[in-house]
Amino acid sequence: MDRRIVLAGLGAGVLAVGGYALIQPTSQTATSLLPVGAANAQETASSDDAALPEVLEMAMGAEDAPVTVIEYASFTCPHCRSFHENVMPLIKANYIETGQVRFIYREVYFDRPGLWAAMIARCAGPLRYFGIVDLIYDGQSEWTQGDPAQIADNLRRIGRTAGLEDATLDQCLTDADMAQAMVAQYEAHRAEHDISGTPSFVIDGELYSNMSYEDFASRLDERLAAAQ
Repeated sequence: MDRRIVLAGLGAGVLAVGGYALIQPTSQTATSLLPVGAANAQETASSDDAALPEVLEMAMGAEDAPVTVIEYASFTCPHCRSFHENVMPLIKANYIETGQVRFIYREVYFDRPGLWAAMIARCAGPLRYFGIVDLIYDGQSEWTQGDPAQIADNLRRIGRTAGLEDATLDQCLTDADMAQAMVAQYEAHRAEHDISGTPSFVIDGELYSNMSYEDFASRLDERLAAAQ
């Protein structure tokens, strides 16, 4: 059954249609997105975009690969989890690790827990990012349970499993300027590629919705053949 959810805090609408999460973003503020109690640690965020911290692009594969794939995904999206469990390992083995595809992962924030998970994933830097991404997707059905405070604690537990200390995790989760920068970057990317659902994929500039490995590989092979 299709269901419209008004997501508190981030202020975005989500509509599940045929296994594809559709999003309609509205306004939000950085401090309201932080975990319960965390906003008190940093009550204001910079209103000057130029003063916001840099949000690093997270990518795998050779920079000079002939084909570039951008994935737009949310850490709370079950279909994104399914893609990362069932399709992504094959793409990684057959296309990314062979130097044929540059794969860029861009986070979509249509709820507060999805943003918090992204802040945890980024907490250890780019070298450990995708390892924490795997932990977040693997435990999605567990860490998303409970009230906001419990969800934040669940995510801290994942961070500790990845070797991060509590002080580091708390610093990441209370960084209002980074939260604002991440949301601003997401909104810019969403507008650039007209992202309306997750997971979505941009393959060499062309937008696609969720697909099986067979369909994904077929499109990659077409692009690789055209690049020769």
